[in-house]
Amino acid sequence: MSVRELVVLGTASQVPTRHRNHNGYLLRWDGEGILFDPGEGTQRQMLRAGVAAHDLHRICVTHFHGDHSLGLAGVIQRINLDQVPHEITAHYPRSGRRFFERLRYATAYRETVALTEAPVDTDGPLAVTAAYTLQARRLSHPVESYGYRIIEPDGRRMLPGRLAAHGIKGPDVGRIQREGSLGGVSLEEVSEVRRGQRFAFVMDTRLCDGVHALADGCDMLVIESTFLDEDARLAEEHGHLTAGQAGRVAADAGVRHLVLTHFSQRYTEPDEFERQARDAGFEGELTVAHDLMRVPVPKRR
Repeated sequence: MSVRELVVLGTASQVPTRHRNHNGYLLRWDGEGILFDPGEGTQRQMLRAGVAAHDLHRICVTHFHGDHSLGLAGVIQRINLDQVPHEITAHYPRSGRRFFERLRYATAYRETVALTEAPVDTDGPLAVTAAYTLQARRLSHPVESYGYRIIEPDGRRMLPGRLAAHGIKGPDVGRIQREGSLGGVSLEEVSEVRRGQRFAFVMDTRLCDGVHALADGCDMLVIESTFLDEDARLAEEHGHLTAGQAGRVAADAGVRHLVLTHFSQRYTEPDEFERQARDAGFEGELTVAHDLMRVPVPKRR
């Protein structure tokens, strides 16, 4: 059975706290695992969350500030220690390649796994698989930063009433799906388009075109809300979003499930992030993330 869920490994910005680890997020997408922004301590958080090195297939780093990347060294060495049997691809801003290389080879170990580096230097598709297309968009932060977006291909939903009207049942349903027509009846006559799911991951950034493009029509948007609205000046100065800004982005984009994360250590009351996102107009499902929680991707429409 396919599983699509977000496993939150850490939610702190800049520094870990007593209750929040550095960033780290695993997206389970059917049989594949995509690890986003592994900050310091990610390897231990994976253990606590029941995530194995074998679960990883792709690593996506938004930028090379420590709270988003210092965990790479441990994660990469664990992948090799456990001799993961499949190839793993790592995406990161090309301008930070020297940082990736330093973290990859921070200490001595024996390489046993095919880790392919696929640096990002432009907007657009990064990978196309049968299950999804992975895209990147440039964000606005003091260092080069990219957000990531996953788009599932559209499929078709069979319509029982129309199938029955044409006398199509049993094995013939599968046959018309495979062949596109049966006995003069086209697949389009007995089905409708089923929109593929969309997921976006938006970390350290000011408001910019890339934020809106990534969020557009998402079933789940994971987005930083480092500051509360009263600290909007600080957010702009340091290249971050507020809870209200994240809520407005999600509302304007038609997001179904909004996940707020990457919280400044100055705040201790998580309910205020939800309140401000709601006040900004977001009416969909909303989660204020905490470490080790699991958030299911909404079911298809």
